[in-house]
Amino acid sequence: MIIVDIVAWVFLGLGSFFVLVGGVGMIRMPDLYTRMHAASVTETLGTMLVLTGLMLLSGWSLATFKIFAILLFLLFTAPVSSYALANTALMGGTKPKLDQEQSS
Repeated sequence: MIIVDIVAWVFLGLGSFFVLVGGVGMIRMPDLYTRMHAASVTETLGTMLVLTGLMLLSGWSLATFKIFAILLFLLFTAPVSSYALANTALMGGTKPKLDQEQSS
């Protein structure tokens, strides 16, 4: 049982590290699209790692299956919502930073 706890805490630590890196990426990136990329990739990976760690800590219970359902929901909806936001920004006229530099 101690091995499962160690693996769970490793997942929780890695997940929180990726979420922290995503937060730093949101601050440091130059434009909307790179910020959105930093947020969406780390949101998906960090959340999956944290929820996997929580599933390992909760054992075989109803909570595990609920966390798994949340994980599947986020796995499918987070990338789709990021794509929808980026596409809407592009259609709204927000250009990426690289295109702004080349056009001037």
